[in-house]
Amino acid sequence: QVQLVESGGGLVQAGGSLRLSCAASGRTFSAYTMGWFRQAPGKEREFVAGINWSGSTTNYADSVKGRFTISRDNAKNTVYLQMSSLKFEDTAVYYCNGVNVRKEGTFNPWGQGTLVTVAS
Repeated sequence: QVQLVESGGGLVQAGGSLRLSCAASGRTFSAYTMGWFRQAPGKEREFVAGINWSGSTTNYADSVKGRFTISRDNAKNTVYLQMSSLKFEDTAVYYCNGVNVRKEGTFNPWGQGTLVTVAS
């Protein structure tokens, strides 16, 4: 079982930046493709970004391309999401999880998430 703890969320003005972190424990973290998801109020959870086990390959939802950057540090069992040029519509609870080929989360339970609020 993998335990996931997200942190780094907060209130930020539109155009600002935040860096989210996700600490993982349990199974061999470095073996998994990891990713970030988000759930806005009244909406379903959606895929945001993914990174392969080595960090050599990343992919992003169209809505965040060019603004968000995912990275990982396998020595620290941590995955990051650097968010820049934030928009009001980025407001959501952000979660990390393993990612499968269908861009779905793979570990259960999900972590508690971290809330990002972007003020317009």
